[in-house]
Amino acid sequence: MKISRKEYKDKVHACFTGKNIGGTMGTPYEGKREMQNITGFNSPKGEPLGNDDLDLQLIWLCAVEERGIRAVTPALLGEYWLNYIPPHWNEYGICKSNMKNGLMPPYSGEFCNEEWKNSNGAWIRTEVWACLFPGFPDLAVRYAYADACVDHGLGEGTYSAMFVAALESAAFYEKDIRRLIDLGLSYIPKDCKTAKTVRLAIELYDKGTSVSDARNEIVKFNEELGWFQAPANVAYVIMGLLYGEGDYKKSMITAINCGDDTDCTGATIGSIMGLMGGMSCVPSDWAEYIGDKICSVAIDLSYRKPAKTCTELMRRIYELVPTTFKAYGIYCEYTDEDVPFEMHSLPCGHDFDFEIPQTGLSQNFTDLVWAKGRVEFDKCSVEAGETLNLRFVLQNMTWGVKQVMIDLDLPEGWTSPKKTSTVMIKRQCVYWTDYTTYETTVPVTALENVNAKNVIGISVYCPDRLVRSEMKLVIWAK
Repeated sequence: MKISRKEYKDKVHACFTGKNIGGTMGTPYEGKREMQNITGFNSPKGEPLGNDDLDLQLIWLCAVEERGIRAVTPALLGEYWLNYIPPHWNEYGICKSNMKNGLMPPYSGEFCNEEWKNSNGAWIRTEVWACLFPGFPDLAVRYAYADACVDHGLGEGTYSAMFVAALESAAFYEKDIRRLIDLGLSYIPKDCKTAKTVRLAIELYDKGTSVSDARNEIVKFNEELGWFQAPANVAYVIMGLLYGEGDYKKSMITAINCGDDTDCTGATIGSIMGLMGGMSCVPSDWAEYIGDKICSVAIDLSYRKPAKTCTELMRRIYELVPTTFKAYGIYCEYTDEDVPFEMHSLPCGHDFDFEIPQTGLSQNFTDLVWAKGRVEFDKCSVEAGETLNLRFVLQNMTWGVKQVMIDLDLPEGWTSPKKTSTVMIKRQCVYWTDYTTYETTVPVTALENVNAKNVIGISVYCPDRLVRSEMKLVIWAK
């Protein structure tokens, strides 16, 4: 696989320059609940405004640089949250508090997070995954999920991140907005609120509805969720792309004028259009006005590795791309030839198809090397006499048959008929495309002694393998 060095750098630089432009233009109007009527910047020249949309991606990039792409899991990103992201607002604070109490992702983004798990914190930080996997939306989406579930569980915030990541990865090669939207929708449930709201935005545009009327229809359609929620704001981005009809300034201003989370909508318009058209599509007067500097507001600046400019950010991502692809068995090289971007799928036999859980009440095992797995549970709180069902899902990642042992260390006064369980997992397909999952369900009953916080220890191991996974599952009192 060859990538044009010049074109890749140009698109990524335009992506993050556009992110800076839109975030700076939209920030002064953030939280406005009425339609706006802006025409451009409302901030000093050469002073981009700080934006967590971009900040968190600087930390994710450091995680990839330091640990390697295959080590990047929801749990690893959770650790980087706790180390380098100080803010405690909304879902950020909830996920951090949950993780400090021992809740692993996606449980950390699900518990006590009904108000914010459908909000905007995740789909606004997907560009780093799209740029690390240009033309590979499968991979961009999987890492966007790993990122988003930390603070959004399996809410609309996570589905929106998956949608935007797919769209952005495909924007390297696809310039047709309709095809990009359709591709993004193919990665999320058809009946989720994000998908329904995006389809509504398309329908309203096709009917010739005015921008203001379309925006009001979207507000009404999402009124049960309230403000600062992902489905409506993602739809404002789609409105900007459709009603803007290819005009960069018109697209961005249309999205920002819809109000609500205006820094997020403007910034995402800028990144998508930059990926589609490169720096030649970014208005030169806007690019000159904003400059190249990145100003941070949401990360620990004593951690001195985050990029300070869009140019530096582009360079660091550019240097990583061959290694991120290599981790998935794809040989990628940069060339000075004029080669077009193309859409790709993972080579046959790669293990990243392990399914996303059906519930946010779940935790992944730490890396076993020889297997992947998770535990799903039907409730997060119990009272004395109540039974909790633990569903263990496993997949063999190496050849042959393995005997997997699952040991439970229960709180005093709790019991289970299967404190030790055995699951036989197989992988015998000649072409290594066997994605079969194996399951066992273990009931656990809290007979007595239900404390405010109860910890179930879980150990998963294979008798003839070195690595075992140790997990703590926190269950609360009703």
